[in-house]
Amino acid sequence: MTARRRVRFIDVTLRDAHQSLWSTRMTTAMMLPVAPALDRAGFEAIDLVGGAVFDVCVRYLREDPWERMRIMSRAITRTPLIVMTRAQSLFTFEFFADDVVALTARRIAANGIRYVTPYDALNDIRNMEVPVRASKAAGLYVDGGIVYTVSPFHTDEYYARKARELVALGVDAVFLKDPSGLLTPERTRTLIPALRAAVGAVPLQLHSHCLTGLAPLCALEAIELGVDAVHTATSPLAHGASHPPTEWLARNARRMGHAIDLDVGALAPVADYFRYVAAREGKPLGEVAEYDLFHYEHQVPGGMISNLRSQLRDLGLEHRLEEILEEAAQVRRDLGYPIIVSPFAQFVVTQAVLNVVGGERYRTVPDEVQKYVLGYYGELAAPVEPKVLDRVAGREQLVTARPGELLAPGVERARRELGPFASDDDLLLAIFYTPDQYAALVDARPIRTDYPVALTPLVTLVKELAARPAVRSVWLVEEALG
Repeated sequence: MTARRRVRFIDVTLRDAHQSLWSTRMTTAMMLPVAPALDRAGFEAIDLVGGAVFDVCVRYLREDPWERMRIMSRAITRTPLIVMTRAQSLFTFEFFADDVVALTARRIAANGIRYVTPYDALNDIRNMEVPVRASKAAGLYVDGGIVYTVSPFHTDEYYARKARELVALGVDAVFLKDPSGLLTPERTRTLIPALRAAVGAVPLQLHSHCLTGLAPLCALEAIELGVDAVHTATSPLAHGASHPPTEWLARNARRMGHAIDLDVGALAPVADYFRYVAAREGKPLGEVAEYDLFHYEHQVPGGMISNLRSQLRDLGLEHRLEEILEEAAQVRRDLGYPIIVSPFAQFVVTQAVLNVVGGERYRTVPDEVQKYVLGYYGELAAPVEPKVLDRVAGREQLVTARPGELLAPGVERARRELGPFASDDDLLLAIFYTPDQYAALVDARPIRTDYPVALTPLVTLVKELAARPAVRSVWLVEEALG
């Protein structure tokens, strides 16, 4: 069959895949053994740091995310590494001043990164202005994201308009981000052509999670309809809350007649290695998700539901989980259909819990929900239900300015009040985190880079041990390795 189009792949194994399946707990040491294989495979780019990964590095792993960028950019030299940011919020749930956002872009580039994927959780393109322009000025390739959700207001024309606005900002590419796996093949057939027409010659990408089990099929549909690249994960860390498997998607896209510049065979030892790491660390492998119609109502990601269930169990309220998810769907409607992605996923679920446990809707409203309603995070896609607006906002005035304009410059103030610092990387960490969190990270330096078994010896040993009659599982291989 003659190839019709060339399709590129962006690997998310080292960032979004373990964020989705392993609670973001993959360390730099776990990544290094497979870095050369991933680098040689032929990906357009490799996703490394962003959002929850940056945050978990600091708060829980005690790994300096800037150092992770430097280490991995020395190990992966052919393929651009990606840093994802939440636009004006960068790596946390707060909004930061324009000068902090601009300095972050410069430090991302200075630490060996060549590719960034900013997105705004409200699709307010005003929140993308400073991140995009600062990243371009720093010499970075900018792939701007538009976040997908399902509501009466998030139409194909809505997304086409947002895509045109991103292109007008000067992004190098546009990706559709489907964090809750809501895209269906039917919607793909109308939305992708609308986006393709809107972006023109600018490359178009698809980033979709497998929470409903439909993302692999949607990716194939999107390839047929003109996307230039798809975001995928190596098979052990694919499916479930993660992304479509790279190997499966590449094989099927080739069979459909498309040209794939990806050495799928090079991913076999990568897959073997991560199966070993999963067994050694007690981490799950991805499993195909069952289709769940209720997911389209509440839209809460699976990992967040797991955390919520655990928290409710501690309070003796696990039996009310479904009731809370039903309430989350109502809260989302009341609040003008925010996209269930960080930080608004947390806002909606928290409000739902308060409504259910308190026995009255909006009797207690977190400050963050009030700020969202008032417009401090950006323009809402739809109006807030009037009675809810009255109760939540009270007599406060709605904000119409670009949120970044409301924040005083922060870099020099932090340098003066929190410094001195050895580097601007440390300055930014001190801005993002509390003094205790920053101090703990500094004390934990440097990052450990020695994972127990190197890639090639591991694969050889696994094959040798698997051939012995006494060895029937990875767990026994681990026992033999000691």
